[in-house]
Amino acid sequence: MNRALRELQLTGFIERRAGSGSYVSQSTTKSYTFGLLIPELGRTEIFEPICRGMAEAKEMGHHALLWGKSIEDSGKEREAVESLCSQFTATKVSGVFFAPLELTPAKDAINRSIADRLDRAGIPLVLLDRDLVPYPNRSRYDVVGIDNRRAGYVITEHLISAGARRPAFVCRPGSAPTVFARIAGFREAVLDSGLEFNPNLVRQIDPGDVKLVGEMVRETGLDAIVCANDFTAAHVMKALHELRIAVPEEVRMGGIDDVKYASLLPVPLTTIRQPCTEIGATAIETMVQRLQHPQFPARDIALNFTLIVRRSSGITGGEADNSVPSERVPVSR
Repeated sequence: MNRALRELQLTGFIERRAGSGSYVSQSTTKSYTFGLLIPELGRTEIFEPICRGMAEAKEMGHHALLWGKSIEDSGKEREAVESLCSQFTATKVSGVFFAPLELTPAKDAINRSIADRLDRAGIPLVLLDRDLVPYPNRSRYDVVGIDNRRAGYVITEHLISAGARRPAFVCRPGSAPTVFARIAGFREAVLDSGLEFNPNLVRQIDPGDVKLVGEMVRETGLDAIVCANDFTAAHVMKALHELRIAVPEEVRMGGIDDVKYASLLPVPLTTIRQPCTEIGATAIETMVQRLQHPQFPARDIALNFTLIVRRSSGITGGEADNSVPSERVPVSR
């Protein structure tokens, strides 16, 4: 009995008062209003199911989400996110979920400015999918997503096991810190396999530029490409098709995200499936914990992912569940 009471106290469900007894914690029934600051909503496919997971989370029965409109003009990200930030501070929301900008000039300064404004307003911040400082640095905010370094390792290891001997990694310039964690996993998988790692095999290019893709293939002699995400993979695959380079016969390919069109590409894409709905639900849980326990250290909360094997890697399709001891792996740093 005492052990059960202690566990309820630690999770915040009850309060124990010396000489008085145990009481249901008032904080567990408090209603919160959260703001969503996701500039790429509507442009990056993973954020829609993440938001759906947040809205459908069991904890949301007591709370409300304020959705900002998606940003259609790619040249006005700064104005849009600052306007939303002003709305959230003016309405004194309980907390904000923020997916930091990427692929935008001055993105680091913009992301830092948004975090500073929320800090000054005393509004807790939980980051979705990515941190707002370059990898491997760590901000002081909770981050909910997947273990991106391990994802990069797993997809690379799979391509090598399928026969690749000279894999390359492709991403767009100005990518999020998550991408550089994936590059670290790519490098580690190459070295662990006994292959030589050449920094020239990591390319930050426009994946839709057929000329650049062709130059990369000729200069490196690659036989496989790990793409930072499925969006990049789709454009690289199109470029390879225009160059008359066959996938997977000449170049094996893998991506990360498992967006809706990944299985509909001319060659169905082997990729890492992100548990987007679960990421959303976990983000809500993380924010409530942050509000109830502001003294907690910053946490990396990494959910498990699944390797989805399709024809682009040269192996018959299927799933490989890359399980870890726990589905959620919080890491305090």
